[in-house]
Amino acid sequence: YLSSKNKKVLLVDGDEQKSATSWAVKREQERNDENLTTIHLTGSSILSEVKKLSKNYDETIIDVGGRNNASLRASLVVCNTFLTPLRPRSLDIWTLQELEDLLNEAKATGSKFRTLSILNQADPVGKDNQDAMKVLSDYHSIETVEFPIIQRKIFSNSINDGLGVYEYSPKDKKAEKELS
Repeated sequence: YLSSKNKKVLLVDGDEQKSATSWAVKREQERNDENLTTIHLTGSSILSEVKKLSKNYDETIIDVGGRNNASLRASLVVCNTFLTPLRPRSLDIWTLQELEDLLNEAKATGSKFRTLSILNQADPVGKDNQDAMKVLSDYHSIETVEFPIIQRKIFSNSINDGLGVYEYSPKDKKAEKELS
């Protein structure tokens, strides 16, 4: 989305799974996006390299896994916004206290960042989303995005093609609205 708005974007894949890198390779095969640069970094190299490289870009996005590891901790030092997607399921919600402790620990070292959570892969119907949002509201150091991202086929389809939701055809106006 950002590169389509003529922003120069650095996407740092800091996850051992390398899903953002796989997506970027597929994207490069499908289209030449001169506004997007993707690199894979882990551990403390995220801290040192992002500090050097990010000044050459309008936006820097760091994708790290949800585990408490050196990559996640390094990203907390250099980020200005930390966004954590959570599924409205017990296993994700149960991690909130540990996540809040980690975020508070990072902030105690002088890191200054805004923390947002968003329900991801949420249910289109039912009360699980509302129940999860109620639990999230108890964590005052984590702001909650009020509009969940619903589990939709377009997300996996667009990723498979190396595209963003806004680029995929046929369009899914509901998914686009959720991401705006």
